Amino acid sequence: MADPIRVLVADDHPLFREGVVGTLRRAGEMEIVAEASDAAAAVRLARDLLPDLALLDVAMPGGGLQAARDIKAACPATRVVMLTVSEDEDDVLAAMKAGASGYVLKGVSATELVAVLRAVCAGEAYVSPALAGRLLGELSRPRSLGPVDELTDREREVLELVAAGLSNQEVGRRLGLAEKTIKHYMTNILGKLQVGSRVEAALLAYKAGLAPNEPRR
Repeated sequence: MADPIRVLVADDHPLFREGVVGTLRRAGEMEIVAEASDAAAAVRLARDLLPDLALLDVAMPGGGLQAARDIKAACPATRVVMLTVSEDEDDVLAAMKAGASGYVLKGVSATELVAVLRAVCAGEAYVSPALAGRLLGELSRPRSLGPVDELTDREREVLELVAAGLSNQEVGRRLGLAEKTIKHYMTNILGKLQVGSRVEAALLAYKAGLAPNEPRR
């Protein structure tokens, strides 16, 4: 009998996480070695337990994409799969660049989820079919020359408002988005610009000529 697949599940919504854990346990070939509700805990548990697979939420506190990068750096043998509601092709591409082997939408059935995790552990890669075409289009784009040019239109819009001095909450109100979504965009922006703070990101924006449209009063 084959050894069970040892899985770490990280999601900040307890009811959803419990549902995923129950689904995987019922599959019979998955052993849940740990659960986490944020990126820091996920990375710490992955380092301690070296699971075969880490199933991560993109938008959990601390950032699922950052957790994926840190887990792959610390535990290269651990396969990473992102389980998310985000259908943004930028998130898909960022997940693949972070080292994820799979990107699964949360609307997937229990049977499909188990099949995907089994396939990933066997060495395959998986992206939800609805997103695969858009990902191919993103990958075929010509490479940009400067770090700010790597940003999507929405990320540039967020960065402009941040450079104008607005908080995440104010940016979200201006764009009609949740503050959590703005935090997620900022995580992506900081990663693409390879800076550690919003101040550094704003300075790069100014240097690149991405001046705020509406300076803060």
